[in-house]
Amino acid sequence: MYSKILILRFPKTEVHKPIVYRLIKDYDLVFNILNAAILPRKEGIMALELTGTKKRISEGVRYLKSQGVKVKSASQEIKRNNKKCTDCGACTAVCPTGALAVQRPDMTVMFDQKKCSLCELCVPACPPRAMEVQPTHQTFFE
Repeated sequence: MYSKILILRFPKTEVHKPIVYRLIKDYDLVFNILNAAILPRKEGIMALELTGTKKRISEGVRYLKSQGVKVKSASQEIKRNNKKCTDCGACTAVCPTGALAVQRPDMTVMFDQKKCSLCELCVPACPPRAMEVQPTHQTFFE
């Protein structure tokens, strides 16, 4: 058996369809939803661990892409460069999971990486560019 963690972005037209269910039914894959959210423009994002044979996972990924789902390997993580962060809070407005939040009363921005769904919305929203995407290892899934 083989496992792969993927980041899926669903277009707003596909959010309400049982696309992930088809991975079980048609491709004999087991999935574990690690994190999921519907973003402000109604597109969906999901961190998903798939388990099955490499061939079946590849077939399942092809199916997802055929449905308009963008698929990325989770071989990356979001990190905050504390030297660049000015605690402006711009990132907290776009964070769908609450991984970035303003701590009161001192008004500092806290980053809980365990809550991060890797949606990357904070990266362009951060004026001083303190939020960065970093690879965790060099394996990629296509």
